[in-house]
Amino acid sequence: MSARRDFWSIYREALPILVIALGGGLFAGLVLEEILESVERFPGLLVMIPVFLATRGNVYGALGGRISSGLHQGLLEPRFEWNDRLANAVLASFINGIGISIVIGFITWIALLLLGWSVAALYELVGIMLVAGTLTSVVMIVGLLVLIFIFYRFGFDPDNLVGPIVTTLGDIFGMIFMLFAIGLVEVLI
Repeated sequence: MSARRDFWSIYREALPILVIALGGGLFAGLVLEEILESVERFPGLLVMIPVFLATRGNVYGALGGRISSGLHQGLLEPRFEWNDRLANAVLASFINGIGISIVIGFITWIALLLLGWSVAALYELVGIMLVAGTLTSVVMIVGLLVLIFIFYRFGFDPDNLVGPIVTTLGDIFGMIFMLFAIGLVEVLI
């Protein structure tokens, strides 16, 4: 295949998902507007949001890369059946996603204390991150697998799709579940 044909193939596959990602990012921004009302109640919340969204991309981008490589190498089939490689990658991503969420809450609390800034209670920040991280992890894993498998069956190269899919799912559901977690922690505390 020529370089020009490769370019247009990648562009043709990635453009629709990038347009969807744009819409998803705008939606996440609207949810952020709702979250801003809770900033006074939970000081430190805004510090955690960019880190939380970035780690969704890091953890689940790696999972998407493993899935993509497995499909290209013939180690995975694009269907839901037991596969040790896939199960191990999913489990590792799930544990990493939740674990890093808890670490974000803890480190944010410590950093703001050291800076002398106002900060919510440790259990509030960690609770918000735990709930948001757990729910987002489930949606990211299921959504990533479903979308990659569907697109792969239709002949799309998953390497062109993993980044925008992870970013979009992470932004949309990360913000929705962050808003949900804030509400849940407010009710429980």
